[in-house]
Formats: sequence, C-alpha cells, structure tokens
Amino acid sequence: MGRAFEYRKAAKLKRWGAMSRIFPKLGRVITMAAKEGGPDPEMNPKLRTAILNAKAQNMPKENIEAAIKRAQGKDAADIKEIAYEAKGPYGTLMYIECATDNGTRTVANVRAVLSRNGGELLTSGSLDFMFTRKAVFEFDKDESMDLEELELELIDAGLEELEEDKLPQENGEDRQIIRIYGAFTSFGELAKALEERGIEIKKASLQRIANVPLELNEEQMDEVGELIDKLEDDEDVQAVYTNLA
Repeated sequence: MGRAFEYRKAAKLKRWGAMSRIFPKLGRVITMAAKEGGPDPEMNPKLRTAILNAKAQNMPKENIEAAIKRAQGKDAADIKEIAYEAKGPYGTLMYIECATDNGTRTVANVRAVLSRNGGELLTSGSLDFMFTRKAVFEFDKDESMDLEELELELIDAGLEELEEDKLPQENGEDRQIIRIYGAFTSFGELAKALEERGIEIKKASLQRIANVPLELNEEQMDEVGELIDKLEDDEDVQAVYTNLA
C-alpha cells in the first residue's frame, strides 16, 4: 500500500505497543492456533508462526505463554476466524480478517465503522476473483546473502517472487529486508526451507493480494487510510487487505 502506509503503520504499532493494545490481538491468534493444533510450537506450524509474529512486535514471553495456556483451559473461548468483504471510498475493496468469540458483535462494529466512513459490507464471495491469497515472509537482509542463489533454491519450495524493501524504524532509519511470495498452499514448505537455511523469519502471513491494484491521489489515500485505521482499532480485527497500489 505504499511507503506512506508503512510509516503510518510503524507509528501506529509503536503507539499500540506502548499501550499494549496490540497484545490482545496477537494473543487471540496464539490461543486460536494452540486450540486448533496443540500447544507445542514444534508440532504446530500455525502456532509457531503466531509466536514468531508476536515476538516481532515485542510481545512479552509471559503473555505468549498465557495465551497458549488459555487454549487448554476448560473455559477457553471459542475464537473463530471470520473474513468480511467490503467496499470503501473511491472504489477501494477490502478484506477484513477478524478473530472473534462473538461474530454478532464483530460484524456490527465493522458495519458501523464502514457506514460512518463511506464504506459498506459486501456479500460473502463478492471479491473472490479480485484478490489472490499468498504466503508472504519477511526477513532481514544479510549482506552475505546471494539473493540469486537463494531465489533458485526456494523455487522448489514454492517461491514465486523475491523482492528487496525497506521498513521504517523508530530511530528514523530504514531496515533492509527481503520479502518473498509464494502460493497459499506453499506456506509450510517455504517456512521449512527458510528455517533449514538458518534464516530468521521476522514476519510470516497469508495475505490477500489485489489482482488489479487501484491508484489514488494522496488526499484520497489519506481518507482511505483513516478508514483502515478505524477498522484496525477494533480489537477483533486482525488485518485489513485492500486493492490499493
């Protein structure tokens, strides 16, 4: 969604981190993964990924352990993944991924935010042909890496694209990263291939990538960005994917 959004996100995560607002979101994903596949990260790739992403956001070890324990309790909440499809201002399209123990509450909150900001919910399945789900991994660039060789090695594991990028940091400098993309079904194989090569994954996710990116001007982007911020402020919302270029 562009560097303006990257900087906006970095500032927001810093604010959330200070207030510990992002930790409940991460905790829900960990609990959900542990309940689904068991509490051992070595035997549960989904949980291993959730823990990895939580650590990337500086979630304390005790919070992570507590989230795993909640999944094993008799009174563990039945948290489910739900994705809502929506239309925003200026022709923007959105997938809003949530983790919730109360779908009625979540859909009401999402619908309210959309309606107050020029958006609306769409019928489930409306955006099936507008987005492609991809496995996406990020890791720090090491100057000793031979990226051409790495790219060739990862093709057998399902690699489709490898790119270099920069991410904004709190000190104002950019962090050099490598981002790789693969098919949705290649997530496990790519994760294993990176681990076998001793590459420390900083972020791993299944993202929805727009097939036809939409170009907006700066003012329009700011307005859509405010809508995305408001959606992500809801504790049930895990991620918002759009068709913005």
